[in-house]
Amino acid sequence: MPESSLDLDRLPPEDLKKLLVQALEENARLGGEVAVLREEIARLKGLPGKPRLKPSGMEKKTDRAEVKRRRRQKRRGAKGLGEKVTERRVITVVVPEEARFKGYQDFVVQELSISRQVILFRRQRWQLPDGSLVVAPMPAGIEGHFGPELKRFVLAQYHRGQTTVERLLALLQDLGIEISKRQVVRLLIDGKQHFVAEADAVLQSGLETASWVSADDTGARHAARNQFCTQIGDDRFAWFATRPSKSRLNFLKLLQAGRCAYKVNAAALDYMRERGLSLTQVAALRRAGEPGFREEAAWQGFAADCGILATNGSAVDPLRIATEGALWGVLSERGLAQDTVFVSDGAGQFAIGSHARCWVHMERQIHALDTFTKHQRLAKEAIRERIWKLYADLKAWRGKPSARRRCELAACFDAIFTSRTGFVTLDRMLTRFHAKRASFLRVLDHPEIPLHTNGSENDIRCQVTRRKLSGGTQSDAGRDVRDAMLSLMKTCRKLKLSFWDYLGNRLGVPGAPSVANLPDLLRQPVPP
Repeated sequence: MPESSLDLDRLPPEDLKKLLVQALEENARLGGEVAVLREEIARLKGLPGKPRLKPSGMEKKTDRAEVKRRRRQKRRGAKGLGEKVTERRVITVVVPEEARFKGYQDFVVQELSISRQVILFRRQRWQLPDGSLVVAPMPAGIEGHFGPELKRFVLAQYHRGQTTVERLLALLQDLGIEISKRQVVRLLIDGKQHFVAEADAVLQSGLETASWVSADDTGARHAARNQFCTQIGDDRFAWFATRPSKSRLNFLKLLQAGRCAYKVNAAALDYMRERGLSLTQVAALRRAGEPGFREEAAWQGFAADCGILATNGSAVDPLRIATEGALWGVLSERGLAQDTVFVSDGAGQFAIGSHARCWVHMERQIHALDTFTKHQRLAKEAIRERIWKLYADLKAWRGKPSARRRCELAACFDAIFTSRTGFVTLDRMLTRFHAKRASFLRVLDHPEIPLHTNGSENDIRCQVTRRKLSGGTQSDAGRDVRDAMLSLMKTCRKLKLSFWDYLGNRLGVPGAPSVANLPDLLRQPVPP
């Protein structure tokens, strides 16, 4: 190691202090890189990662409506269940003859009835004159040796109750149901393609009608390998899909809602130019017209004929960019992404089209910044205080937009993120955030979009819980059904529908309430 040219013994205290602060900042930076590598190694080994920092609380503390609601909040009273009473029982008491009857004192009790039933269906058989046999058909909803009510119970316990197959098996056997683990797994997976199809239709309808969607992803185990579960949704629907990659290419494929195709049109060519595809290759694609492909192999063959080949290891892969553009072209042609704002935590795979970044994730990075001197602590807290105030103003502006106030908020953003505090690490972070100015201030053009991705984080938490409880899936069918059921369950919750009633209607449970097709509900206009 080369020796330092500085004579520390002769340096004044001020220079020694500056040198120490620089060393601490550099050590913190290197420590952060080491921590990231250690977390990645732990993830590959299947070990728990580092503990997460406590949230800064910017979202809740800047929500003026929430503060007022808490101040007005009163003690909860008794629930009114009188109109939902299904049985009335009169309780008598022995009293003296001179007592006078003064009516009743009502007391409502909610009860649940769970009982095992074994039904023997005796199906009539008739022989026709021609010798053929006619057998009476089974009642609607009966498929296999387990009834629709039992199937609903199994699906609700596994997905809504977040239980495991082993615990569900033990519960069923405790209730007297003769069933094996293999049969429980079949009840969870087999014959559920109509659920998968409805979940994909939910995504398509959601994208067609949404002014914005947010997205997030988390780790998932499938076929004994680490994969990624991606969430897409807004305040009306949620959709999940688990795949081996979480790249932008994978995200564009997921947005096609199970109907993956490739199209070279004006939107696709614009995308390719913006992402750095060479003008020569763009011109070759333009000369080919506007071809469309339903198979990936056909698309790659066409791209090769146009001189577009993969360059593994290169920063700019022409085939990858062209493929992303062709997928984007299909989305634009279907009207699924033209006017939609994509809100994310800033991950590169979600940065497509009109992109907005999460303010909570941005402030969280400043909140997690290490400080070593009083000046650095004061500078950090001063910046956070200014960001909190701007965040509260943006939330208030969304409720009552105005052009003049819009300009003031944009100027305030520039003033905060171009300021210099003397805390080098913080100043670099502010400069980096200011370079993403358009995505942070997207709300000024679209007041309806949220300023954070809390909705996506809340939605995807059920997948995290499932991963911790059950590990992962083995078959592709099991993976797709699990993702579809989570999608439908979350969508029902957002539409204020009972998931229990939804399952009963789809499985043909006698007497179950009717539940409309979820994609059709998403297409209906939102009441004012």
